[in-house]
Amino acid sequence: MSGWVKIAGLGPGDEALVTPEVTAALADATDVVGYIPYVARVAEREGLTLHASDNRVEIDRSQHALQMASEGKRVVVVSSGDPGVFAMAAAVFEALENGPVAWRELQIDVLPGITAMLAASARAGAPMGHDFCTINLSDNLKPWSLIEKRLRLAAQADFSMAFYNPRSKSRPEGFVKTLEILREECEPDRLILFARAVSRADEAIRISTLAEATPEMADMQTVVIVGSSRTRMIERDGAPIVYTPRFTPDEDQ
Repeated sequence: MSGWVKIAGLGPGDEALVTPEVTAALADATDVVGYIPYVARVAEREGLTLHASDNRVEIDRSQHALQMASEGKRVVVVSSGDPGVFAMAAAVFEALENGPVAWRELQIDVLPGITAMLAASARAGAPMGHDFCTINLSDNLKPWSLIEKRLRLAAQADFSMAFYNPRSKSRPEGFVKTLEILREECEPDRLILFARAVSRADEAIRISTLAEATPEMADMQTVVIVGSSRTRMIERDGAPIVYTPRFTPDEDQ
């Protein structure tokens, strides 16, 4: 088969944060597939067909991409951030596993991108400077009971935590519960970073504490980073720096 699929991350928003590898793949593609706002970030040109589709049709989108590639087309499936982080790479491989055996002969590459979590962390300093975990707070594809279990265990393990999809209009109660769980498990002065639209024109960065945080500080364009018990803030002229030290002392010594 001469066609291929490249699953690409477009980064958090700023074109300067799109990798050269992804730019080259887009220049060579015959077709681009993805969620409407992400496809809109790809410039139109002769010889390129854009296939934009709505949210929650990831498997249909993936099947379409694989089928076009099997017909000899060069297809880029786009995601924001990194395609392997709560994005299209897993969906494409689900479609591949359950699709025609012939699709498994296709050339399929995952092209990494800069995630919103990493961009937000860089804006603040280095809150993910030690052990950390990432949790998607959406219960569209998993039960809330599992989210709560993971939140509690991550807090008890004293990870820094990054939250994706914290608060949507259709399920605002999820982030209310998240803050309640964190307040049960963590000290009130735990630092929390609310990073909205990182690297875009409407970027907004807000540093709070667990005691002061409110659900309204987050929406679906916000990445929330909760520090560990050792995460610190350096006050200075201009924006403060939030970081987690690399060293954790042995409390048994």
